[in-house]
Amino acid sequence: MLKHTPEISARLSGAVYGFLIADALSMPVHWYYDRLSLHKDYGLVRDYQQPRNPHPDSILWRSRYRPAGPEADILHNQAMFWGERGVHYHQFLQAGENTLNIKLSRLLMDHLLESEDYDPDRYLAKYVAFMTTPGKHHDTYIEECHREFFKAWVVRKKGMAATAPEEKHIGGLCLPIPILLFFHDQPNRSLLLGQRHLELTHPGRLMSDAFTAFSLTLQSVLDGMDIRQALEQELSGKPGFFTDHPFEDLADRDDVDVALNVFSTACYVQQALPLAFYLAWKYQDDPEQALIVNTNLGGDNCHRGAVLGALLGAMHGERAWPERWLDGLLVPPTRFMTYLTDDARILA
Repeated sequence: MLKHTPEISARLSGAVYGFLIADALSMPVHWYYDRLSLHKDYGLVRDYQQPRNPHPDSILWRSRYRPAGPEADILHNQAMFWGERGVHYHQFLQAGENTLNIKLSRLLMDHLLESEDYDPDRYLAKYVAFMTTPGKHHDTYIEECHREFFKAWVVRKKGMAATAPEEKHIGGLCLPIPILLFFHDQPNRSLLLGQRHLELTHPGRLMSDAFTAFSLTLQSVLDGMDIRQALEQELSGKPGFFTDHPFEDLADRDDVDVALNVFSTACYVQQALPLAFYLAWKYQDDPEQALIVNTNLGGDNCHRGAVLGALLGAMHGERAWPERWLDGLLVPPTRFMTYLTDDARILA
C-alpha cells in the first residue's frame, strides 16, 4: 500500500502523468463495449499497445461531418475512413500515444506556459489552427463537440449568431485539467478559468456541474486529503448527485457488475463521472490496478481514465505510476512538468 505523504510538486507531477497514462493505456480498446471482443483482440491490457483494425464496436460507419467550407475542414485525409465499418477510431496512433482530447489538453499546457496565464481568445486561435492544419494529429475520429464547434464557428465568421448545443460527454472534463493544476494555489481562479475553458467546446449546465464536482474533489486531494475524504466532503456549490453514491457498499461488488448495472461504461457524464469516482474510491491505495481495471471495462475508458488518473496521481504523486508507464509515454510532458515542479516558484 502506498503511503499518502508526497509534497505538492510530486502530487502535481503525479496528476499530470496520471491523466496522460490512463488515456494512452486505454487508447487501443477505447469505446469497446463488447468486453469479450476486447479481451479476444487485446487480452488483459496492462501495458501500452498499438491499436488494430477492425474495431468491432466502431460507429464511424454512421458518423457524419460535412464542413461548411474549406476553412472548417477538420477531417483532412481521415475523411476517407468515415462511413466505413470496422475502422478503429485511433488506427494510426502508436503505443503510448495520447488521443485527440488529451492532445488538446497538451495544447493548453503550451498556451499556459507562453505567458503564465490563460487567455481564451488566444487559446481558441491555437485550437482552430491545430484542428484545421493537416498532420497536427493522427486520430481518425473527431468527437461531436469539435464538429459542432466548427459548424458554429463558420456561422459566426459570417457575422451571424451561433452557439453549439449543450454537451454531456465526460471527454470535456479532460480538457481543463492543466488549468486546475497550473492554478492549484488559486482554487477560486482555477475553477473560474476551468469553467470558461470547458464552455468553449462543452457548454451547458450538466457539464458545468460535473466539472465543479470533479475540480473541487481534485483540489481537495491536491490539498492533502485522500480520495475518499474528498468525495465525502460536503462543499458549498459542489453538485452532490455526482458524488452522492454508496461507494463504500459498492466496493464489495464486482467491478463489471457496478460498471454495467449501477453506472455505465458509456461516455455520458452523468454516469461516467460517478463510475470514475467509484474506481478512485475502491482503488485509492492501488493506482496501478485502478487504471488496469478502468481500461479493461471498455467504453469511454480513455476520458474516464484521465479523470481517474489525475485524482490518483494527485493523491500519491509520481511514484503511483510504474516506470514502464512513465517511460512508455510517446511524448512526455517535460516542459509543463518542469514548470509545475519548480520548487523556487512553488515556494515564492
